[in-house]
Amino acid sequence: MNTEESYIRHKIKHNEERFLSTLRWILFSFIVGLALGVVGAMFHHGISYVTDLRLSHPFLLYLLPVGAILIALLYKVCGYENDGGTNVVIASIHSDERIPLRMSVLIFISTIFSHLCGASVGREGAALQVGGSLGYSVGRLLRFNDRDKKTMVMVGMSAVFSALFGTPFAAAIFSMEVVSVGIMHYAALLPCTIASLTARYVAARLGAPAPFYEIMEYSKFNFVSCLKIALLASLCGLVSILFCVSLHKTSGLAKKYLKNRYLRALIGGTLMLIISLLIENQDFNGAGTAVIAGCISGETVPYAFLLKIVVTSICIAAGYKGGEIVPTFYIGASFGCLFGQLAGISPSMCAAIGMGAMFCGVTNSPITAFLICLELFGFDGANFFLLAIAFSYVVSGYFGLYSSQKIVYSKFKSNFINKMTE
Repeated sequence: MNTEESYIRHKIKHNEERFLSTLRWILFSFIVGLALGVVGAMFHHGISYVTDLRLSHPFLLYLLPVGAILIALLYKVCGYENDGGTNVVIASIHSDERIPLRMSVLIFISTIFSHLCGASVGREGAALQVGGSLGYSVGRLLRFNDRDKKTMVMVGMSAVFSALFGTPFAAAIFSMEVVSVGIMHYAALLPCTIASLTARYVAARLGAPAPFYEIMEYSKFNFVSCLKIALLASLCGLVSILFCVSLHKTSGLAKKYLKNRYLRALIGGTLMLIISLLIENQDFNGAGTAVIAGCISGETVPYAFLLKIVVTSICIAAGYKGGEIVPTFYIGASFGCLFGQLAGISPSMCAAIGMGAMFCGVTNSPITAFLICLELFGFDGANFFLLAIAFSYVVSGYFGLYSSQKIVYSKFKSNFINKMTE
């Protein structure tokens, strides 16, 4: 056999392996998307049900002092006291860290219960943990190698995020982008896309709608409006730092001075209850999607974004589960709306821009942030969204929600730095 024939045989075999591998990923990601679309829809309906129940029965807020204690006990009984949350999922993609299957069950139950109590938490923590845990378990069941198990983790994350948030484009990219800032795991693009689109289709068929907000008024895209939006985005970058630092410092100080987790839960839950009673409404309890819709309509109160930072930090430190992304949207929408009112530029448009800029600032995921804006608000404001996200990405520096997220390349120069977020 001559050299040319050997080369041809090698290429045929190599491309055959690629073809079979691609077929395998198409099949598995489709199946995972179907299954996790059902899980995401169930989760959506569970949160919607307990939120409606709490709003119609305000006395359930009195569960706040004991709710986090019950969650801590649940994790202890299940042998998972040292819960690393979403950081465990992200870390598993960097390394060979194992993701226990019970994580998905625990975060599912505890997040729904947190919303029932009225804790200021989101849903993305549950989406990423449920998806990552189940994806990892599927990879182990099918005896995937370590590289393929990491891809399956990202596939699961994309599927549940898409089903729950109704943003399949953003979900497909987010699991690849959030892990390492500066690089993308493009090998996972096809399976993440298939799982994301499939899960969204299934969730929609099961009654979990995709949200869409109509911006009341767009400002003209000119030099003055661009300056105002650049200022808004820069301020959102600073607010995102404030939010991240508040979350990390509050949790750190609570663990340092209140070493007993049940005492932390009691004090944090009691503080949240007192704040809720003083406010005399539930605008700061739960995810706050109704408040976000109000901001898009151009209505907010001046202190909303600051108080949401405070109550979310308290609830996360107390041990309530759910995540910080929906509170991030709340903070961005309320801050953006306030900025629009003060700066004489469409408050509705600024609320939408604030959501995208804040998301980018806390996750260091500009492509996902841009896609979320397009899916939630449409393409009419695309120029403003892109401009704002670019400014927020730079101004937010190396801070982030997830301590296991790596900054591989500098935001300011094409330098390899490989550091963790602050």
